[in-house]
Amino acid sequence: MNANAAAEAFNSVLKVEYVHRHTLATRAEARIRIATWITDFYNTRRLHSVCDWKSPIDYEYGYRASFAEELAA
Repeated sequence: MNANAAAEAFNSVLKVEYVHRHTLATRAEARIRIATWITDFYNTRRLHSVCDWKSPIDYEYGYRASFAEELAA
């Protein structure tokens, strides 16, 4: 998947799962609430097929742990 396709996929998920389900009064409110959704849900709890159905943060923790094990071996 190229970078543009990944960005388009993210924008689609953002719109479908968050933006279209909430009423945002101002651009400032939208920025804050969308940033919060990304940091509190999308990166920490939402499961991603690309990450073997783990959240990005869990996938990264697992990657770092396996990388550290390889270095120790």
